[in-house]
Amino acid sequence: MDSPSTVRSVSGDSGPTEFVALGHAGSEDYAGLETFANPGVARVEMTSDELTTKGPVNEQPDLYVCTIEYRPDGLCLESKSLKLYLNRLRDEVVFCEALAVQIRDDVATALEVPADRVRVTLRQKPRGGITIVAST
Repeated sequence: MDSPSTVRSVSGDSGPTEFVALGHAGSEDYAGLETFANPGVARVEMTSDELTTKGPVNEQPDLYVCTIEYRPDGLCLESKSLKLYLNRLRDEVVFCEALAVQIRDDVATALEVPADRVRVTLRQKPRGGITIVAST
């Protein structure tokens, strides 16, 4: 691809013009949610079953299937940086519903699109016989 990749941290700071995480083992190379020029797609869906956080009541692990759907303008999300981003949430103490909003807002910021163009669905794996699904 002729267009350079871009790197955007979830705080919105701009960074280098080449991928940081891609091609490197481990998570020490995480620099934020990385993006690249949209090659012409209208819709993207990414799913991970590796999201873990801590429940806010007892801080026991909550396990999720996370689906992120977005309608890109000029940028698409690089998948390894997303994997590292989700992995970094493992120590967060958060309710499922708040987490869905946080992920949506971070992805929208990285993609430079309004939040209503990103949909996040978290399906919390059952614990205590209850399954929670939260969508933005």
